[in-house]
Amino acid sequence: MKSTLPFRRTAESFSAAAKTLPQEYFISPDVFAIEQEQIFSRQWILVGHQSQVATPGDYILAEIAGESVIIVRDKGGEIRGFYNVCRHRGSRLCQEKAGHVSAIQCPYHAWTYSLDGKLIGAPDMDAGFDKTDYSLAAVSVQSWEGFIFVNLTEAAMPLAKWFATLGSKFSKWNLSALLPAKRIDYDINANWKLIFQNYSECYHCSGVHPELTKLSPSDSAKNDLYEGPFLGGFMKIEKGRSLTKSGNACALPIGDRDYNRVFYFSIFPNMLLSLHPDYAMVHQLWPKSPSRTLVSCDWLFNPDAFGRSDFNPDDAVEFWDMVNRQDWHVCELSQQGISLRAYQPGPYSARESIPAAWDEYYLSVMKV
Repeated sequence: MKSTLPFRRTAESFSAAAKTLPQEYFISPDVFAIEQEQIFSRQWILVGHQSQVATPGDYILAEIAGESVIIVRDKGGEIRGFYNVCRHRGSRLCQEKAGHVSAIQCPYHAWTYSLDGKLIGAPDMDAGFDKTDYSLAAVSVQSWEGFIFVNLTEAAMPLAKWFATLGSKFSKWNLSALLPAKRIDYDINANWKLIFQNYSECYHCSGVHPELTKLSPSDSAKNDLYEGPFLGGFMKIEKGRSLTKSGNACALPIGDRDYNRVFYFSIFPNMLLSLHPDYAMVHQLWPKSPSRTLVSCDWLFNPDAFGRSDFNPDDAVEFWDMVNRQDWHVCELSQQGISLRAYQPGPYSARESIPAAWDEYYLSVMKV
C-alpha cells in the first residue's frame, strides 16, 4: 500500500477562518500536565535510530513523560525497552545517556540483569528467593523505517498499524540503512507546539531564512499529507543545488527520488523528518515545561558516503544549525509575546494550512 493523495498547494487545503490556539495552551502548567498524560504517556514516541544501538549491549536512555527508559539491543539482536529502575530498592540503573554494557547492573546493591531484562544476579538473598519474579519492567519498543519508538501504555496499538496509512511512502529513501554523522542538542525557551508550527510552514522564511530561500523558494510548498497525525509534503530546491552551506551536494544520494525537492514531514507528537537528496535530518522534541523544549537534531547519510573524499557532512550540518537557530529565536519571541496579557488568537494565513491542521489533530487528542 502506498499514499495516493495528490500534492496540493497549501491554500487548497486551508480551512478559512482558522486561528492560532488560545494562550493557555502555551503557558499553562495544567495544560502541560494534561499533554504529558494524554499524549506523551500514550502515543508512540520517537527515541532514536537503530544505528544508535547497532550491536548487542549498545543502549540509549530516553525520558518520556518523566519516566526514564533504557533502550538496549539484546544478545539475540532484538531491541528492547525497560524502565530504568532496579527491582530491589528502586535505584536508577543506567546513568549515562548512551553506552555499551554486557549486562545491566545496579550501582547500589549490584543486582544484575541480562540484556533481555532477566535478573541473573542478586547477592546474599535468602535461599527461597526466586530471580524469575524480579525481571525488569518492560515497555513497548518497535521500529519504523529504522527509527525506534517507545509507548508507555500496556495495550499500545502496534506501530505497524499506527503507520499503516503511510504504506511504503518512505521506503525509497532506505532510511533504516542510513548512518548518523552529527547530533546537536538545543535547549529552547519556547513551547513544543510552537516548534511544530514553525517547522510546518514557510510563510516566515523570506524574512527569517534568507540563506534558505536562495536555495529553496519559500512559496513552493505542496503537501500530500494534510490531516491527521502525519502532515507535510515538499518544497522545491533550485536545480542542481542542495541545502548546504556551499549550495552543493555534500554526500551520495540517499535514495531514488526527485533531486529538486526537499520533503518535510511532522509525525505526531515528537518527530520532524526532513528528507533531502543527499541526507536526512531528524528532530526529536522533548517538552520540559510550558515554556521550555529540548530538541535533538540528527543528520543521517548514505553509509557508502562515509570514507569518500567528497563526503562533507559539515556542509549540511552548519547550514541547518544556522537555520535551526534562526527558527529557535523566532519561536522564543513567540513564546515571550504569547505570555503577555495582550495576546489573542490570530488568523492563520492560507500558507499556514499545516500548522492549522496540526492544531486540529492536537486538540482532538487532548479531548480523548
